[in-house]
Amino acid sequence: MVETPTKFDMRHRSKTIHDGRDRAAARAMLRAIGLGDDDFRKPVVGVAHSWIETMPCNYGLKKLAQEVKKGIREAGGVPMEVNTVAISDGVTMGTQGMKASLISREVVADSIELVAEGHMFDAIVILAACDKTLPGSAMALLRMDIPGFVLYGGTIMHGHFQGRNVTIQDVFEGIGANAAGRMSDEDLLELEKNACPGAGACGGQFTANTMATAIEVLGLSPVGMASTPQVDPKKEIIGRKAGQVVMDQLEQGLKPSSIVTRQSFINGIASANATGGSTNIVLHFMAMAKEAGIPLTLDDFNPVSDNTPVIASLKPYGPYTAVDVYEAGGIELITRRLIEGGKIDGSQLTPTGKTLWDEVKNAEETPGQQVVTTVENAEKKTGGLLVLRGNLAPEGGVIKVGPGLPEIHKGPARVFESEEDAMAAVTGQQIGPGDVVVIRYEGPRGGPGMREMLGVTAAIVGEGLGDSVALLTDGRFSGATRGLMVGHVAPEAAMQGPIAALEDGDVITIDTKAKTLDVDLTDEQIAERMKSWQPRTPNYTKGVFAKYAALVSSAAEGAITKAEF
Repeated sequence: MVETPTKFDMRHRSKTIHDGRDRAAARAMLRAIGLGDDDFRKPVVGVAHSWIETMPCNYGLKKLAQEVKKGIREAGGVPMEVNTVAISDGVTMGTQGMKASLISREVVADSIELVAEGHMFDAIVILAACDKTLPGSAMALLRMDIPGFVLYGGTIMHGHFQGRNVTIQDVFEGIGANAAGRMSDEDLLELEKNACPGAGACGGQFTANTMATAIEVLGLSPVGMASTPQVDPKKEIIGRKAGQVVMDQLEQGLKPSSIVTRQSFINGIASANATGGSTNIVLHFMAMAKEAGIPLTLDDFNPVSDNTPVIASLKPYGPYTAVDVYEAGGIELITRRLIEGGKIDGSQLTPTGKTLWDEVKNAEETPGQQVVTTVENAEKKTGGLLVLRGNLAPEGGVIKVGPGLPEIHKGPARVFESEEDAMAAVTGQQIGPGDVVVIRYEGPRGGPGMREMLGVTAAIVGEGLGDSVALLTDGRFSGATRGLMVGHVAPEAAMQGPIAALEDGDVITIDTKAKTLDVDLTDEQIAERMKSWQPRTPNYTKGVFAKYAALVSSAAEGAITKAEF
């Protein structure tokens, strides 16, 4: 006799809240918000999002959530909407507020986990858009391991300026150009007014679109749902379909732990390299892998980069945007090309229970599109995300290498103790060709929060120094950053890393071919300088910033917060 498999209990968690005499008080309270007898017999699906009025990135999420809820109801579930926080990297860039960004990743993950665990959701759809809400949402999902997925709110549309498509990257670089007298005040104002035409995440292959791409390839987002821009009417249809997909996933009992593997993470890293994606994926994927219990270290990134060609020439280095990807055939076309070229494994699963290849094999390509090429015809045969090591970064540093940059840069250090000081020097024309700008005490603990440096890096490019001035920091970069910029230098200065020993004039060598980052000092000289090192007074001594600084790990471990037992 063949034993019939046990059907997955779609109310595997919510029944603890809703069922039985002892839960009458809970049901009484839920009746007050409109639930009735039928609802108490249905699975409960959380619909979490980070709608907020502080940015365009997440502005459409609340509206999209309503469509997801409709899909869940139509498929026989009870949706419960949850709101969490978000910090705009772009709005806060160059200020102390930027320190809140990476910290918010942990808060997003923690807050979603708290509500989903507290109210025992059976499944969850998490809507995200801006840079940290995407990995934060994925971290929560992997941590809880209940059926569900991340739904990307979508990219912003193109801005238009003087006959060309622009993104927020152009505004940041325009600030540097204006400071150098290469752009007029009137043109900068016109650019400012036209760069961001509506709701959606920053339009290049910056951190949001990099993470949306990688999360779809990873298997934590249904294939074909991420590419559609936030304001496109088709997004509502996608939202409703997402509600139905999560109910199917719940019926199958398909959890993230049944989908995500180490190979899934390698696939995701390859997708970022293939699209010229953000260095931030290094931090975020290591944090996500930790939540999934899957081993992933900095040593895993270079082999993938070396093996993955760039098949989509996207901003910040290329001419195209995420909207162009959508119009060309979407992330699913990129994924199909990478599988066909043998660069990612198509046998990995997706939230539907189908394999990645099954989901993308029929991906439609727009006739005549030139955004996505094939692996065989790629202009750049290796990816741009590299981990550098050397006596300045024993635990590693991260750089994104684009076309036209020298493989080796050697020059004198210009050392700054904060981003603001460096920005003043750059816009004040105090940095010249050959210099290596060093910004320290901006790491996970020293900042705290590891600020992005797009203001400074874009100003360097805007002043025409993008291929002749290098920058290194224990902070990090926006996905819109381009040039000879090394971030995530570890150990950070606040943890007595060698970067703390640097002095003006020390000769630094960045070698992207050898993947090294060194200063012309011996280990003994560095150690001698560090004998006089003293820890700095913390920038914050109370509240969430202080708590984060006390708990955060090295950037080499993903800058995750760790509880000690």
